[in-house]
Parts: sequence; structure tokens; C-alpha cells
Amino acid sequence: MKIKLLITIFLFSIFAINQTFAQGYKIKTIVIDPGHGGRKPGASGNYSKEKDIALKVALKLGELIKDELPDIKVIFTRKTDVDVDLYRRAEIANDANADLFISVHCNSMPPGNKHIKGVETLVAGSHRLKEQDAAIRENADIKLEKNYKSKYDGYDPNNPSSFILFSLLKNAFRDKSIKFAKMIQNSYISRDERLSRGVKEQGVLVLQRCGMPAVLTEVGFISNTDEEKYINSQKGQNEIANSILEAIKTYKKNIEVK
Repeated sequence: MKIKLLITIFLFSIFAINQTFAQGYKIKTIVIDPGHGGRKPGASGNYSKEKDIALKVALKLGELIKDELPDIKVIFTRKTDVDVDLYRRAEIANDANADLFISVHCNSMPPGNKHIKGVETLVAGSHRLKEQDAAIRENADIKLEKNYKSKYDGYDPNNPSSFILFSLLKNAFRDKSIKFAKMIQNSYISRDERLSRGVKEQGVLVLQRCGMPAVLTEVGFISNTDEEKYINSQKGQNEIANSILEAIKTYKKNIEVK
């Protein structure tokens, strides 16, 4: 009986995951998170601060999404120079039942390494994914089906099926985060001829608390003289925002099932 029960639970969980990205699934909400802000400036260059560059790129990206993907709702964790706690940034995305979370940052190196440049995109480190449990629990009903409770006779977080479900959801989110991160990196390379430092898994707090695919993209090294100039320029910021937009379009086309 136990084996039959576990098989049933596992099959149910697979079905539930399929429903998360089932036929007719559409990306409806994207949360854009400009890193730092207010009294937390982030990294500093010769003449600029990370918080200001991140906000400008994020706002440009938001406008592009609204213009070219008008069916997608865009939510910002901040739109001005204010400090937003890390937990609150993830909370905003979770409360909005977002389909995608994009955090915009700048990289930096200490003196002696200022020659280092390039772009990289981070996803939550797999060793910290257990911290997604609470967010996934909160979003599970909506992420699966609107009538999930009535269809499956209630939702019990103490049921073994829930643990299997959460594990599968975390893996699904991780896989899709990595896939999207690679699309961003490919876009930077093919469109802007940027030097790619690849996709990396790290224990980034804001990412590991998001109950959806989530990435943090480092748009350049503020500590590098040439890149600081580029990421502060209108040309550079427009290119970065457009490259992220193209990655969103590719991801959207790839993930949505007609």
C-alpha cells in the first residue's frame, strides 16, 4: 500500500507541476528590482553609484516591456531613490504572484583588479533553495490552478505530497531561472558584444526567497573605467535594457504553450 500511495503522490505532483506551465499558460506579471537605493548605494565607481545605474536601466526596461509587450504587467520594487529591504523585494514579487523576477545590479572589484569587466547573471544557489519553501507554499494554489482546492479536495501542507510538490516546483523554478539567465547572457553577447562571465549559482537572499523563476543580472563593472562610462551612458543603458527585453521575448516564446 505504501508503494502505491507514494506512486500516486508522485504522479499527482508531476501533474501539478505540468499545470504550472500548462497549455494556455502566459507570462502575465514581471517584477523588476533595481538593486540597492536610498542609504544603500551599492558599489561605487569613479563618479557614479550602483543604485543610480540600476534604477535607470530598470526603468528603461520597464518602459520597453510596456511598449512592446503590453499584455504583461510590470511592477517595480522601487521607482525612486529609496531603500527597500531585501525580504520586501521578494515579498512584492510573491504577493503579485509574478511569473518572473529580474533584479538589476552592477558588479565591482577591489583595487588591483579594476581591469576586470563583463556581464554575468546569477540564480539562487541550489544549496539554499530550501528557503523558497515558504514562498512556494504561499503561491502554490495560484501557481497551479485557481480551483486547485476544490479539484484536489483541499490543500494540506502536512501531506507528503506537498513536500514532493515543493521539491519539484523548486527544481522547475531553478531550471527556468537558469534557462532565462542564459538567454540574458546570450543576448548581451550577440547584441552588444559584451564579455560574458557566464551564469552563476549563488546564495543571493533576494532570489532564494522568490517563489518563481528569478535572476539577478550584473550589467557591468562599475570599478572598470570603460564599463563605468558605458553603463552610465544613454547608449549603454539602452543596449542593456533592450538586450534584457529580447531575452524576455525569447523566454516568453519558449515557455508559453499555445
